[in-house]
Amino acid sequence: MALIRTLALAAGLVLASGAAFAHDYTVGALKIDHPWSRATPKSAPVGAGYMTITNSGGAPDRLVSASADVSAKVEIHEMAVIDGIMKMKPLDQGIVIPAGGSVAFKPGSYHVMFIGLKKPLEAGQTFKGTLAFEKAGKVEVEFQVQDMAAKPMDHSGMKPMGH
Repeated sequence: MALIRTLALAAGLVLASGAAFAHDYTVGALKIDHPWSRATPKSAPVGAGYMTITNSGGAPDRLVSASADVSAKVEIHEMAVIDGIMKMKPLDQGIVIPAGGSVAFKPGSYHVMFIGLKKPLEAGQTFKGTLAFEKAGKVEVEFQVQDMAAKPMDHSGMKPMGH
C-alpha cells in the first residue's frame, strides 16, 4: 500500500511539473502551443524557437515575421534534406498555417531562428517574443528555455514525442 501511495505521489509531481511547461496563446483562430527554445553554448550567435500553431478557422493564415528581445533579428526557417544533405533556409514569405490544420515548429524542421543573440539562452529562463500573422495580427508569447538536450513535447500526455 505504501508503494502505491509513493507511486501516486510521484506521478502527481511529474504531472504537476509537466503542466508548468504547458502554455499556449490565442490570436483570432490561431492557437500557439508551448513556445520553447533550447539553451545555447556561451559563444553561440544563434538560437531556435519551436512551437505548434493550430488554425481552427475556415481560412488559412500565414506567419509572416517574428521578433524577440534576446536577439538582433528573427527569421522563419525550414530545415530540409536536399540532395541527401540537411540544409536550412529562411522562408522569406513566411509559412502558411492551413485552415483546420497545424504546423509544428520542431528541431530538424520549421523553426524561428534567433540571430545575433544578445546573451546565451539558459535553461530555466524565459524570454518574450512577438509573432506576426498576415490575418490574425500580432501576438506576444513567452519562450521557455529548456536544456540543450530537450525534445519536443506531446502536450496531450506531456511526454517527449518520438521521431
